[in-house]
Amino acid sequence: MIRRSTYSILALAVCATPAMAQPFADLSAIDREVANFIGVNPNAPGGAFAPVDRRLKLTACNRPLNLAWQGGRRQTVLVQCPVPGGWKLYVPVYGAGAGQISQPVVSRGDSVNVTLSGPGFSVSQSAEALEAGAVGEWVRVRIGKDTELRAQVLRPGAVGMNLP
Repeated sequence: MIRRSTYSILALAVCATPAMAQPFADLSAIDREVANFIGVNPNAPGGAFAPVDRRLKLTACNRPLNLAWQGGRRQTVLVQCPVPGGWKLYVPVYGAGAGQISQPVVSRGDSVNVTLSGPGFSVSQSAEALEAGAVGEWVRVRIGKDTELRAQVLRPGAVGMNLP
C-alpha cells in the first residue's frame, strides 16, 4: 500500500522533471534539412549514408541551422548551430543530390579573384585556387605565400566570402 506522502513525492518528481531536462535537437529534423539541402527525398536513395546518430544529445538550436557543402566533391554536408558555443556536424552523403552533378568552374592552380564582403565594405585580391569547385562550393585558396582560407565559388575565376 502506497502512502499519501509517497504520492506527493512522485507528483513533485514528475512536475520537476521537465524544468530540469534540457531540450535536445530533433535529429530527424536535421536529417530532413540535410535531405532538402542536397535536393533528395529524405527516404530516397542518394542522400546521407545514414541518419544522424541517434545517440547524439545536441542542445536544441534556437536559430535556423546553417548547412554548407564541405569539400569540393560534395560528399559531406556541414551542419552548424550558429550560436556562440553552438555545435557542428559533418554528415557524409552520396554526392551531389538528385543527379545535380555540377562541373567545376574553378580548377586547382587557377588564378582567382577573392572578395571578402561585410556590412558597408568589400575587399578583393588575387589568389590561387588550391581545390577545384563548382559554383556554390567552398574551396581553399591561397593569398600570397602564407595565407590560406576557404571561399565560396561565385563564378569562373571568382570566389568570395560574406563576413558578419
